[in-house]
Amino acid sequence: MPMGVSRAECQDLDAKDPLRGFREEFSLPPGVVYLLGNSLGALPRHTPERVARTVETEWGRHLGASWNTAGWWDMPQSTGDRIAPLIGAGPGEVLAGDSTSVNIFKVVTAALPLRPERRVIVSDLDNFPTDRYVVEGAARALGSYEIRDIGERGRSLADALDDGVALVLLSQVDYRTGAARDMAAVTEQVQAAGALMVWDLCHSAGAMPVRVGEADFAVGCTYKYLNGGPGAPAYLYVAPRHQDDVRNPLSGWHGHAAPFDFESHYRPAPGVRRFATGSPPILSYAALNASLDIWERVDLSEVRAKSLALTSLFIDLLDDLVAPGLGLALATPRDPERRGSQVSYRHPHGYPVVRALADRGVIGDYREPDFVRFGFAPLYLRHVDVYDAATALAEVLGEERWRDERYARRLTVT
Repeated sequence: MPMGVSRAECQDLDAKDPLRGFREEFSLPPGVVYLLGNSLGALPRHTPERVARTVETEWGRHLGASWNTAGWWDMPQSTGDRIAPLIGAGPGEVLAGDSTSVNIFKVVTAALPLRPERRVIVSDLDNFPTDRYVVEGAARALGSYEIRDIGERGRSLADALDDGVALVLLSQVDYRTGAARDMAAVTEQVQAAGALMVWDLCHSAGAMPVRVGEADFAVGCTYKYLNGGPGAPAYLYVAPRHQDDVRNPLSGWHGHAAPFDFESHYRPAPGVRRFATGSPPILSYAALNASLDIWERVDLSEVRAKSLALTSLFIDLLDDLVAPGLGLALATPRDPERRGSQVSYRHPHGYPVVRALADRGVIGDYREPDFVRFGFAPLYLRHVDVYDAATALAEVLGEERWRDERYARRLTVT
């Protein structure tokens, strides 16, 4: 993008955008530039209607018959099959349900017995904290496992790998910086060392093409770029070669081979269904499936192209608009191929900066210790939104609006 790009030029880019029609399928408040899609995606316009139909017709009129007539019983698998193409998986390889944290526990504890002679789990200190917390819990539950940390504050992956490593859990996109890993290369590196590869796709699926490829397991959420709504079901992927060799540690009725035989002892269902545990939250599935109606019409290569265009534009604009000495330092890789759909900056007063921006109608967020994050959801963001956001951030910094004392007061959730 040439220096000195104008707002009118951004409007021209929007007019040529092959994804421009999707913006109308989302409900966005007027006067808001929403750059928080990497935390909670915007509401699809037809989600309320879908949820209302589930409540009023499927539940209200058809009652318990809807477990069959509306497909409630099969929701974890049928929804998983709809998510599968978004992560490069096939039918019968993805199960939707529970939360990301629960699914990490499930796949880690199910995977470790596949490498019984190895007693090391590699985690990344820069993963989203829940990943590390769940690994700690799994290690305590199973006993005698070492957790070996890598990342900015630890060793490199190459240094961590040896013949004692059973499993590696990494995020494809760093939640703080937006830096992206090469999934195929890392998976090959891990498996060459004899370990199993587990990917966290929370900050990548829906923002870029994802290919689980030869990975052993993966987990992800659907409330960020996939717009499933707050508390939407997460998902897990199990490579077909492992499906009949692993056991779900949370062996509930819904994952039984013949649940309606009401046997006294557990027998796992064949395939990925064995990772089901309890009753599916049907209203949440309704909201998620409303969003997946949109995603089934999306070309992910166009999503990635627009994501890179928007993030590059934002970086270029701030390079031009923000004077040196105002404390803003880019934390996201400048190389487009090395980032997800997020741009993060570091600023010593990042929290009040984000609060001041919100009062200008630009919604980003803050992550400790000093990260100002902006998530770019290509289906509903425009180039002109990026221009307006960069201009607002430059004004907040240049005029030091963040110094207003009210912006320093912490909200309960930030």
